[in-house]
This record gives sequence, C-alpha cells and structure tokens, in this order.
Amino acid sequence: MDVMPQQDPESRRTPGPSPHDRRARSAAAHDTTPGHEPAATTGEDPSVLPAEGATAVPPPPPTLRTTLRRAAFGAVAAGVLLAGALVAVPDRGRDEAKEPGPVERAEAAATAGSPASLSDLTALIGDRQQWVESHPQDAPSWATLGSAYVEWGRRSADAAYYGRAEEALKRSLAAQPGERGNGEAWVGIAALANARQDFLAAKRWGETVRKQEPRTWRVYPVLIDAYTGLGDRKAATEATEKFGELRKGVPALARTADLYRDQGWREDALATAREAADRATTPAEKAEALHRLGELAWERGEPEEAVAQFDAALRTDSGHHASLAGKARALAALDRTDEALAAYQSVLTKLPRPLYALELGELYASLGLDGDARTQYAELEKLLAQSRAAGVDESVLRARYESEHGDPAVAVELLRAQWKKQHRSAAVADALGWALHRAGQSEEGLKYARQAVDTGVRNASYAYHLGVIERQLGEHGAARRHLEEALRTNPAFSPLDAPKAREALEALGEPPPGGPGATAR
Repeated sequence: MDVMPQQDPESRRTPGPSPHDRRARSAAAHDTTPGHEPAATTGEDPSVLPAEGATAVPPPPPTLRTTLRRAAFGAVAAGVLLAGALVAVPDRGRDEAKEPGPVERAEAAATAGSPASLSDLTALIGDRQQWVESHPQDAPSWATLGSAYVEWGRRSADAAYYGRAEEALKRSLAAQPGERGNGEAWVGIAALANARQDFLAAKRWGETVRKQEPRTWRVYPVLIDAYTGLGDRKAATEATEKFGELRKGVPALARTADLYRDQGWREDALATAREAADRATTPAEKAEALHRLGELAWERGEPEEAVAQFDAALRTDSGHHASLAGKARALAALDRTDEALAAYQSVLTKLPRPLYALELGELYASLGLDGDARTQYAELEKLLAQSRAAGVDESVLRARYESEHGDPAVAVELLRAQWKKQHRSAAVADALGWALHRAGQSEEGLKYARQAVDTGVRNASYAYHLGVIERQLGEHGAARRHLEEALRTNPAFSPLDAPKAREALEALGEPPPGGPGATAR
C-alpha cells in the first residue's frame, strides 16, 4: 500500500541511476540534431527556484509551422504524465525480467497515462534531480523533472513546486527548443498553466503541439482540462473523443466518465467510471477510479455510497488524500459531524487545499461554531495568499468566499475579470450569477445562473442559486422548480445552503391549483 512520503521529493533522492539509465540519458544529453544548441551549465540548484506567472514563458507563435520531431535519444528518456505531462520510457531490453523499482513504476504509469503513486513520483523526482545536476544539457530529463514537479505540486497542494517546474521546463527548452523536437516541454508548460488555472495559456501551448503532432495522445489531456476551464464544451468533447481514439484503456474511460458527468448523463458517467475501476491495475490508478465513483455518488445525493467508495480508495492507496476530503463531505451529509470535522482537520494537514478550508469553515458555521469558523476562514486567507504568491489563480474560490462571508462586490470584480479572460465554465457562470445577486444585481445575475444550469451538469448548488435568484425576481414557478431540483439532486449538498433551500421552498408554498394556466384564467 502506498503512503504519503514523510519528506518532500527534493530530500528523497535515489542513490543514483542504473548503468542502463545512464546510457539512455547520455544519448539524450548528446543530441546532434542540426541547429541544436545545448544550454550552458549554470551551477544553480534546480530545486530552489523562484515562482513566476503561468505565462512567464512566452507562448509559441500561433503561426509556427515547423514540423515537430521526436528527439533522437537512443533509448528514449523516461518522464511523468498525468493530465498532460508528456513522457516516453526507455527500452529495457534484457532487464525486462527485473522487478521494477519505484522509478520504473512511475515511468510505467506515465506510459499508460495513469497516475503514479506519490512515493514512486518522489523517487522519480529525486532520480531526475540528481541526473540534471551533472547533465545540465539533457533537455528530456529537464522536461521530465518539470512535469513531475507540476504533478507533485498538484497532488500535494504545494504550489511552490510550480515555480520549480517552470524553471525546469524553461531549461529544457533552452537546451532544445520545442520546434526542434522538444514537445515534452511544451506539453509540460501547458500542464503547468492548467495547474495555475491559466486555461487560455494552456490552450495555446496544447494547440501548438497538436498542430504539429495531431496523433500524439499525450497532448489531449491538457487540452481537455484547458477547454473545460474555458467552458468550451464542444472542444472538450472533441478532445476527449480523440484521446479515447488514440489511447484506449483506463485513462480514456476516466476522461469519458468526466465528460458524461459534465453533460449531465449520470447513468453513462457511472457505467463508464465503474468500468474504469474494474479495469484499473495499479493501486494509484484504482484509488483514482474509486474516488471518481465516490464523487459521483456524492453528487447523486447518496452519501453512504460515497463514504464506502472513498474508504475503498483510501484502503487501496492511503496517500489518496482527496478521498479523505470527499469522505468528510459525505460524513457531514450523514450528520456524523464529529467524524466529518476530524476528517477535514486531518486532510488539511496532509493536503491543504483552500477548497477544503472553506468547506470546513462552513461546516463549523452550520453547527453554530462561529469562532471556529472565523479561525478557519483566516486559514483560508493564508492558503489563498500562498497560492497567489506561487502564481495560482484561485479567483473563483475566493469569490465564493467573498459572496457568502465577505464582500460580494469584491466577488463580482474578481469574476468579471475571469469572464473577460474567457474563463466561462459552468462553475464561473454560477459563481458570477450568485455574486451579482448577493451584490444586489439579481437581474444581471439571472442570466449567468441560467447559463450554468443550462450546461446540463447536475449540480445541486447551481440549481439552488438559480432558484433563489428567480424567487427574488418574483418568478415563483421557476424558483419552486429549481429549488426542488436542488434538493432532489442532493438533499444535503451544503451544510449551510441545503437548509436554506428547504426554507425557501416552504416559503413559496404549493403551486396554485391547476398550475399557472388556471391562475391566468
């Protein structure tokens, strides 16, 4: 069973690469591609690097037409991929019978497009850190290290690693430009932009790679994430279908399940997610699939099933801390509040995501523990400040907090800026509609709230927000319908808002006999 490393990756370096790995990397380090200029040795510590914005590396020009070609590595350099970090693995030849170590397991997961365990990811980072210190011209290893930093930062909620990722990817491109075969670094930068929630930059990088190599499956996960963040459902659907065409198996099933969920096709999402769980082979892949089943159960208003799936994920991989947060949410819905509080407190020490801090604060508030809620909201502010310093745009989450517990006008300003940046997902539309309502601009907020619900995603909070806005504007029939939808979708969707939804529905009363038509007569 995999466990969360007690030290971060930069203090967990492996003793050194095997002779086989040295040969593979040596071939990569001596790339003789025409026009290839190796980067100069800087002597800097690759693990201590400044955090910069997601677009600090200028996107490639949109008119670039140079044909990408894969770098001639000899044996191809290994890398890490999850949600779009591009990789390849070496040909092991006579070592095939050897029991794979953590680095090899991480490479195998990457080749499948699946998550590696955190302990294996740690080993891979240590291996590449050690290698690039003495081989600073090895562009593929820098790209692998940068992509691994992105993944570690995302899965550990340590945004400081994004700055290290950016610097490693820039060094890779300095040693070998993307248009000269270093597509791995370009995809890594796209994944970094997604992690920082700069979806427009991720789209530009991803589309550049796709234009040059349309049949490389590795670019499609980052494009799916970028299109989803931008609210471009058509492009996200096409990218998901192409990914499934090029890359069969559990990763494609997982992406397809997410697509079905976002379109409101619950039965299809559930069936596909179950197939992914049944076919998963490694503990990390299995835990991720079980976590998805837990999330789907939670969204259907089945908290007991959600707890069971999250527990199964944690038994499979105790380092899958997102499942502990999901379990906390479901426990609160079951009124097992002491357990929920303990689970939230535990996960925040292991995976300090701002979202979990907000959820814990709202759970405290729902229990009348206002002092604890204020303390938790202060912790949320600290986490948001850390994310901002690392170049992560958490505007939507901050706006959610401001709308409910702070200054709705600030939330409106933040979300208008997101909309202007073309971040027009259902989540942004819902948050903007609600912020406008809370700021006293319900009529304008109505159109955004309707847009969120009209995407088809079955989200109880979206339906609740729309129903409240409609009630405020006197559209009682529509309000009653959407409040009922919210409670039917998930009766305990929020410890604060679910009771308010029931109160609002009761205040509306029963519809007039005979329906609206009878009233008109």
